[in-house]
Amino acid sequence: MNTPLVFTNTSRWFGDVVAVNDISCTVEPGITGLLGPNGAGKTTLLQLAAGLLPASGGTVRVFGDNPFGAVGTYANVALVPEAEAVPGMLTPRQFVTARAALLGVANPPDAAQRALERVQLLDAQNRALGGFSKGMKQRAKLAAALVHEPRLVLLDEPFNGLDPRQRAQMMHLLDAQASSGTAVVFSSHILEEVEGIASRVLVVVAGRLAASGDHRELRRLMTDRPHTVHVRSSDDRALAGSLVSNASVLGVSLDDARLTVRVTDHAALAKALPVAARSLGVSLYEVRPADESLEHVFSYLVQR
Repeated sequence: MNTPLVFTNTSRWFGDVVAVNDISCTVEPGITGLLGPNGAGKTTLLQLAAGLLPASGGTVRVFGDNPFGAVGTYANVALVPEAEAVPGMLTPRQFVTARAALLGVANPPDAAQRALERVQLLDAQNRALGGFSKGMKQRAKLAAALVHEPRLVLLDEPFNGLDPRQRAQMMHLLDAQASSGTAVVFSSHILEEVEGIASRVLVVVAGRLAASGDHRELRRLMTDRPHTVHVRSSDDRALAGSLVSNASVLGVSLDDARLTVRVTDHAALAKALPVAARSLGVSLYEVRPADESLEHVFSYLVQR
């Protein structure tokens, strides 16, 4: 009953489109990163957890209850959507106070004051939101989400469009919130953002849970996978003949005047390639990983 969020064989589809496919996982207090490429189903998962959508199959439980249609559950949950839309004519104080009143919080002005102080917006609390930067709008949305002291906070791509300083501020705010015992779940398509703050990572691609664990486990999975590298040199054929005997090389191919190398150990190839080129008198023009994008990485994890 005290577990913040549990998905059990959860699916959600829209007509013929399957957005979430048979996902089972548990979210505990602390920071959980929901990592996946665009269109992976991250937003749908957050909306299911917030009670904005019903599951098409399986179950969603927030502190033991189905959040969809359960008004009482909303007192413990907050969702910060990716959309930047805020009432531009209102000030942060008016915006957050109004939300506190709608949620039935005792003494909305005092609650708004505490929330704005938490996100460091007191100095700008009486300025119109319409003139705020992306980062300040994100903090205003976070203040509105935290005004009723929720125990589960869901954020959809909270770092999108933030500069490095704003990103650091947001990370500090989320870390402070988690330190108070809150369960924080945020989505991102950038591994470095997730591993910089999340204690646990859920990797989602094509609506499926591809992997889970801390960022060290995910880095290991990504390092262990086969790599494809494109090489362009002054003599691709000679270079291919030399590399094929390397223990880390799974295979080489020559197509369209380009050498493609498949390896089990990217670092080993990085060491072997210049040595082979030097011994053959070959000039290296380009060495480019072909499968380092998140989409490739996630696809590999799903296929495991």
